Amino acid sequence: MNEQLHILVVDDDQRIRTMLVRYLSEEGFSVTEAAHGTAMRTALDRNKVDLVLLDLLMPGEDGLSLARYIRQRSQTPIIMLTGKGDLIDRVAGLEAGADDYIPKPFHLREVLARIRTVMRRVPASPAPSERPSRTEELEKFIFDCWHFDVLRRELHRQDGSAVSLTAAEFELLCAFVRNPNRVLSRDQLMDLVKGRDWAAFDRAIDTQVVRLRKKIEADPQVPHLIKTVRGIGYIFSVSVKGG
Repeated sequence: MNEQLHILVVDDDQRIRTMLVRYLSEEGFSVTEAAHGTAMRTALDRNKVDLVLLDLLMPGEDGLSLARYIRQRSQTPIIMLTGKGDLIDRVAGLEAGADDYIPKPFHLREVLARIRTVMRRVPASPAPSERPSRTEELEKFIFDCWHFDVLRRELHRQDGSAVSLTAAEFELLCAFVRNPNRVLSRDQLMDLVKGRDWAAFDRAIDTQVVRLRKKIEADPQVPHLIKTVRGIGYIFSVSVKGG
């Protein structure tokens, strides 16, 4: 898998960039480095980037504003490197569009594991000649005014317009459509969003729910699809049919 992946490392610390570039290159990735926002934009314009390792705290444009820039133009997975241990900073990174976060100082093997985990959440599109199996055909759902194709990772409104999902939003929506009208605790959701190390970080689930609501709810402030069950978790309160 990783020999075809292109990782962009964005960090103002030369030592950290050099360490990550060397390690990830040895693991078979194609790696580009950028010390600031301008260099990051140039790298994104020149190359297809599969994942961005993005430092949160940088002079000038910080990681939050750069994550928002990336998210406005693509759903490229983002792993935020957070120098602070403050919970608020990690929540802010997720709200800006990051798919995961790694606090500094970090172990290089953890970085590799997080990259592999996030990339597993981004399914490859099937070749045109491939016919989906019966199981794959069942992984199509219709709810409210939405059509959700799990295999192709596509979410469309009834009028055919598409809505892009980040890796985390995709996994969360999968968990909901497969368990409609069932109250799910935060722990259950963390288990269903498999492969993601939330580190008992409950507010990460809350943040992803807020982001998903903004994309599928008519009024995210008064949600009728993903409802909060106070003190427990959430319920996907809508009929779901197989497509």
